[in-house]
Amino acid sequence: MQIVMTGGSRGIGAEALRHLLREPGARILLGVRDAAPAGVEGLPLDLASLASVHRFADAVIAALAGARIDALVLNAGGQRPTVAERSADGHELTFAANHLGHFLLVLRLLPHLADGARVVITSSGTHDPAEATGVPPPRHADARRLADPTQDPELDRNPITAGMRAYSASKLCNLMVARVLARDAALASRGISIVAYDPGLTPGTGLVRQQMWVVRTLVWPLLPLLLPFGKTMNSLADAGRHLALLATSVRPPPGSVYASLRKGRLTWPAPSELARDEAACTALWDDSLALCRIGAT
Repeated sequence: MQIVMTGGSRGIGAEALRHLLREPGARILLGVRDAAPAGVEGLPLDLASLASVHRFADAVIAALAGARIDALVLNAGGQRPTVAERSADGHELTFAANHLGHFLLVLRLLPHLADGARVVITSSGTHDPAEATGVPPPRHADARRLADPTQDPELDRNPITAGMRAYSASKLCNLMVARVLARDAALASRGISIVAYDPGLTPGTGLVRQQMWVVRTLVWPLLPLLLPFGKTMNSLADAGRHLALLATSVRPPPGSVYASLRKGRLTWPAPSELARDEAACTALWDDSLALCRIGAT
């Protein structure tokens, strides 16, 4: 079983990796910034650099040597305190790393998927205003404004709020990309399943490692105490195990794309109204192609 994965070095991804390594015949090609965990083949990847994504895709294709990908697990992601940072390509950093890098990687690796393959993209319930997660929900999925917030007339004046909303917007983009892929008749005819996975609020991950110190050192370490009470909270073990299950044995019910983990149970709710907007999904796809400097197809 050939598995290509991002975000497997810590948190939910590391927990999922423990399960994936137990799969018979599993070979895991993992995008890494530093050293690779034991048992996997680490290939350098910086999702905030389109050039790095291209190099990683080339390295994966070369390593496969004609074999096909059985599971593509796009799990890497992070939050940043503001929208001030820019990627190597000049795009807002949260949008670039969480959405644009994964979008380009999907495009590069789609031709190398096996029949019956699974694509899992880690999204978030923060994309949906109805979830009331405490994270400001997205106002739009306009890729060009997300890539350059200085051009967004709706940008929050408070830089911290803007940073949090950039995260929820990037997770909305992940889900919308999954929806565009899921409506591709050619992929469906080959039995390829597409899932956007919301692991819920999961204490113990590295999600806030680049946030302000008060979040990293005070708020985040206390969250496990609230685990029995939070309606959207899950343990690290449950979140990672279900990510692995989606990559190996669980397929979405007919017509479903969005999987949401709630109190350790996988559910298949409707995503937000904006995520279901077909025109907005198509616009995001086309604008992301342009930002990746790829001609529309």
